[in-house]
Amino acid sequence: MAFSKLALTEPVLKALAHEGYTTPTPIQQQAIPHILQGKDLLGCAQTGTGKTAAFAIPILELLHARKPLGPGIKVLVLTPTRELAIQIDESFAAYGRYAGIRHTVIFGGVSQVPQVEALRKGVDILVATPGRLLDLIGQGYISLDHLQTFVLDEADRMLDMGFIHDVKKVITRLPAKRQTLFFSATMPPEIQKLADTILKHPAKVEVTPPSSTVDKIEQWLYFVSKKEKADLLLHLLQNPAHKTTLVFSRTKHGADKVVRILHKNKVTAAAIHGNKSQNARQAALAGFKAGSVRVLVATDIAARGIDIDELTHVINFDLPDVPETYVHRIGRTGRAGREGVAISFCAPEEKDELKAIQKLTGKNLQVVAEHPFAENAHQPAPPPGPRPPRPERRKPQTTEKPAQPKAATHPTKHKQPQRVQQGVANSNAHTKKQTHGKPSNTNHRPAAHKPVHQPVTKQEPVKQMPAAPAGNWVKEYPEDERW
Repeated sequence: MAFSKLALTEPVLKALAHEGYTTPTPIQQQAIPHILQGKDLLGCAQTGTGKTAAFAIPILELLHARKPLGPGIKVLVLTPTRELAIQIDESFAAYGRYAGIRHTVIFGGVSQVPQVEALRKGVDILVATPGRLLDLIGQGYISLDHLQTFVLDEADRMLDMGFIHDVKKVITRLPAKRQTLFFSATMPPEIQKLADTILKHPAKVEVTPPSSTVDKIEQWLYFVSKKEKADLLLHLLQNPAHKTTLVFSRTKHGADKVVRILHKNKVTAAAIHGNKSQNARQAALAGFKAGSVRVLVATDIAARGIDIDELTHVINFDLPDVPETYVHRIGRTGRAGREGVAISFCAPEEKDELKAIQKLTGKNLQVVAEHPFAENAHQPAPPPGPRPPRPERRKPQTTEKPAQPKAATHPTKHKQPQRVQQGVANSNAHTKKQTHGKPSNTNHRPAAHKPVHQPVTKQEPVKQMPAAPAGNWVKEYPEDERW
């Protein structure tokens, strides 16, 4: 069947011809008619089957038929990762080249200013990640009151990444009357429950069994010790058939470490993971697509959203903890009917993960028994040794002060009378000098203005301090004589 038989109009067919599309994939062939009829859709299809075009093409067709479009967002596509959001927006741009439909994409990790400016100009199709969408809704920049179609893409990945609660918050803000398109590569119970909640009498499209892998992908398994994985990777990259290789690491630190090893051995490589800025991730992805970067090392945040034509090899440097993630990883190669190769490294500590993957896919991976590092393949990594004892903290050396008399332990009680007596003595001495007719020292205040603190006794009442004379008399006396 050709696209021309799917009741598509000339602008959409012209754009598809421009992209070189002539025959729809199975999911496109089944999904497009249901979406054009306005039905809700539950699509269970593995990655790499042309799922994005399966909903983008009919959405563009419906919007083009409804022209002129009024104000407000008509279509919302919610997706888990920035990379996938960007690529979906690029698909709308390609398929809607001649349709005149406005679209934009928003995601976190970058400034919101350009995104807000695009929203103010008006959009018909909005592609978004959950966090940035809720943020801009909260700021009042986005209203979903005029929404007609809601697309939830990669729903199972939303669950894996912990976005399912944000998705539910978004759903509460949608109009009750809408068309909902629900896509997921796998269908765990919680995702099935969510689909049952938001879909109304949906048409179901299931191209391949859930969690199956593309038959055209060759899947190979190398048993190797953990410490020799990097050496095995360098050995495999010596083969010129590895033109573009995507390597998956379980951790961000591990991805950066693999890149450093590859750079040290003159292999062009870049890392892409959550700690990288959006600009750095886009630059690495662009270099990989252009061929200037031969190896892209990624964590599972990039397992969905990397859509690269003619990606020849995917290597699982570390086996994933979640078996469904294996399906998403190797789905980066063998896309749109092409052939691909998926290679997995398995250390002795990862045999449980391997069993879970083979149970999910129903296939045993083909083992490559002969390779330079097979001798130590079944030697587990040595357990971490006991932590060395912490060195004792040096006690600070303190010089012992000479013993003080017992009265010195109460400085307030000891020093106060001393100050009072000294003040009285100075005052008496000053008064004595004046009585002999000698001029007073200018460094001392007159007795009438100097505070004299007399000890309070029953025999002698406390004398009131006389008021200070008018004028700025403080300037006449040095700083250390103020009271």
